[in-house]
Amino acid sequence: MHSSAAPSIDTITEGGLVTQVGEGQEAEESAPPVMTFGAPKVGEILAERYELAEHINDDSAGRQVWRGVDVVLRRPVAVVLRYPGGDSATEMLQAAVAASRVIHPNLVGVYDAIDESERAYVVREWIDGRSLREVVAVEGALDPARATAVGHAVAGALAAVHATGMVHGNVHPGTVMISDEGRVVLADARSDGADTPETDIRAVGGVLYFALTGHWPHAEAPMLGATAGQGRAALSDAVRDASGAIAAPRQVRAGVPAYLDDLTMDLLDGQLPLPSSDVLAAELGRLDVPAEEQYLDNTGPLRFAAAPDDEGSPLVPAVGGRKVAIGIAGLLTVALVGLLIGISVLRGGDDDQQQVPAAQPGVTASPTGAAAPAAGAVKKIEIGPDQVRVIDPDGKKRDEFGGIEKVVDGNTDEGWDTDGYTRANFGNLKRGMGILIDLKEPRTVKSVTVALNTSGASAQLMAGSINPPPTSAGDKQLLTEFSKNPIGEPYEKAGSTIVFDAFQVDQKYQYLLLWITELPAVDSGKYKIGVQEITVQGQ
Repeated sequence: MHSSAAPSIDTITEGGLVTQVGEGQEAEESAPPVMTFGAPKVGEILAERYELAEHINDDSAGRQVWRGVDVVLRRPVAVVLRYPGGDSATEMLQAAVAASRVIHPNLVGVYDAIDESERAYVVREWIDGRSLREVVAVEGALDPARATAVGHAVAGALAAVHATGMVHGNVHPGTVMISDEGRVVLADARSDGADTPETDIRAVGGVLYFALTGHWPHAEAPMLGATAGQGRAALSDAVRDASGAIAAPRQVRAGVPAYLDDLTMDLLDGQLPLPSSDVLAAELGRLDVPAEEQYLDNTGPLRFAAAPDDEGSPLVPAVGGRKVAIGIAGLLTVALVGLLIGISVLRGGDDDQQQVPAAQPGVTASPTGAAAPAAGAVKKIEIGPDQVRVIDPDGKKRDEFGGIEKVVDGNTDEGWDTDGYTRANFGNLKRGMGILIDLKEPRTVKSVTVALNTSGASAQLMAGSINPPPTSAGDKQLLTEFSKNPIGEPYEKAGSTIVFDAFQVDQKYQYLLLWITELPAVDSGKYKIGVQEITVQGQ
């Protein structure tokens, strides 16, 4: 019998962690006793709206998963029931409310949450399809392009969850659903309180590894109450050497591109720093393109950290003191350079009636058809504290200059901060503020990555050839000249990591200006921004 006082999804207090439950769910608690009172049956209609059509399975916490139909909207739904309701179901219901507020095409939608005392249930989107675990079990490991698409979808879903301050906590092949139409959806989030955004991001590496090899890279003991075939513990363990180290995907199967192999292994390496989920989603999105548009095979491996003997480090910082390993924009630019050279060569062949041989990895084709050495390696350009200064053309006191050396010290725990203003446009007192970077000599620049202490700022990168005296008049002259040469489009209300990579391939740069025009609001009610680190990649 249904309680007329059953709370709707809008009346339950929101929980701190998203904990959507459903098929394939594992739990870290022992399974409760089987309850028979009020047991659901086929054809029963819950809350005068949700008709139960088929019992799918029971998860390891004793929750039943049913396929149902919303008789009002005439759409299929998944119904997750728990016995009993009341206090024992509070966490599930609160978390369902939180999950319902995270809307993303790669997240399962939550429609309703109801407590009837003797039982409680969550109603969510029904996915016609199979989990990644089931797909790999039937079809075998995925091809690299499809694996990349799966990783891109999962990372995008996590970016949406993390943007709300919540954690998924249950990313594995059993919770990655692939619909019959090819849509990839992340389901069944939960957290035991120990999970962090970093554990979610590491798990994306596990999903990629599983998709590419059919093996789960994390050795985990079976969980109490786990049903056979459910959860992470039921997955085939990775191939390991005598020390327990896992084999890379390329060692398990042929045809895995180097960049995807390296990306996967870097995510799984607990000694390496991690990108944020939005940066990872952006990188996987860049890789998730049709095969005929891929120009990445010849750009070299994508790594999150330099080898000990590398010159410089491709690491760039992110908010919260973490460093994001990105070398991404530089690699993309290298690929673009190769493409433009190839186009130029082909056009030259039209004029000379001369056939040009195809470019080989590591070799750039010349107009005569002879092999020319590849361009110099892209690396971090070292910048000293004397090579950066604050630009403040409209400042009256010109007192916001302290700490500017921290933007190039390699430490993202501290940086240079503006003052706090009453409005986002610097209190309507200034056109903006900036940081001038002097590379000491003209250099080939591939990318500039800026790590901020929060999101929401608007900024532009410019280039110029002058460095007037550090006075208000000099800064005004500098801004006027640099405004004539923007590097790409400005960022409006950007994220915490900004990458500028629209540099001309045939031009060298000595002076670059990061120009900030809009500030985000902070907890104090003021508007300000902190620049934690600036990293320049080039030759």
